Amino acid sequence: MGFRCLPQDAVAAVRVPAGQSVLIDRNLRQASGSIEVLQGVARVYCPCEETEGMTIAFLQAGDQLCIDRLCSEGVCVEALTALCFSTRCDLMEGHGFDAVNEWTLQLLRIRHLGNAEMRLHALLALLVTRLGRRCGDWCDLPFRLTHERIAELIGTTRVTTTRLMSRFRTAELVMVPSGSPGLRLAPTLVESAPLAA
Repeated sequence: MGFRCLPQDAVAAVRVPAGQSVLIDRNLRQASGSIEVLQGVARVYCPCEETEGMTIAFLQAGDQLCIDRLCSEGVCVEALTALCFSTRCDLMEGHGFDAVNEWTLQLLRIRHLGNAEMRLHALLALLVTRLGRRCGDWCDLPFRLTHERIAELIGTTRVTTTRLMSRFRTAELVMVPSGSPGLRLAPTLVESAPLAA
């Protein structure tokens, strides 16, 4: 996996084009001990060879990532849409919500559902509920994940994921608009998800 490294000193705005990753080193020199997403959507994953890029969270504007809680190799932040974040931010204490912990919990809950179709259904609903928006007759997700990435998230193979996504498209529950970086989901798919987001 390729990624670029951040400068060691705190930066007010780091811009990352969609599809690129940045390594967040736990030794980043800054007082706050966190980064804050200012704009866009990011996937947070482990750079460790043993975990093969395991996804631990998705972040959007306003979410913070506490650097002092990272493993020794740090984490990577992949821009799913054009991304801007700050390494010069104040850690929000006492607000009772940790985006990374919440995402990790939700992804773990999905992995424990009975079959791959239920897990895919729950994942798509979670992503659009947290990171998407309702637009007329569809719910829009502003990015796409590869079938390989979805397979990693739901604990199945890429082939199974492709088969299930094809079944959802045929049933008109998922649409992949050509020329758009995003994905569309039918509201009925989101509303009937096996887990509440």
